[in-house]
Amino acid sequence: MKFKSLHIITGLALLIIGCNATQKPQQFKANKSQKTQENDTIEIANDSLEYKIIILEIGFNSWLATQRPRGYYSQNYLENRNQILVAEYNNRVNQPSRFDPLLYPFRIEYNSNTDYGYEVNYLLYHYFLFFQQRYNQNLRY
Repeated sequence: MKFKSLHIITGLALLIIGCNATQKPQQFKANKSQKTQENDTIEIANDSLEYKIIILEIGFNSWLATQRPRGYYSQNYLENRNQILVAEYNNRVNQPSRFDPLLYPFRIEYNSNTDYGYEVNYLLYHYFLFFQQRYNQNLRY
């Protein structure tokens, strides 16, 4: 299967993968699969597996449980915040002499014209909040 990658790995922590890029992405449905393993791996995938987000960060799952619940923010709000956060993150990737390349190893290819659905945007936004808190970063948004 050929995957089109919405490449996100921050400190080897977050990855979003997409396939069937020629089709319009579907919203995540209530029957999504969520797997939490002992090492705080969270995987969210929609039925058609067009987009998947995998978060591999110790402590993220328990931290996420203390945050505002799903549905608190609108998808539009999350998409707008993620666009700003991704842009700042990518600026830091492009400046390895100024920002730690171990924290900012790869660009994130987040397309603002793609509907990744609520769950992907929710997890991405909260991962950025977690990343900023854990690594004492300020991605100004």
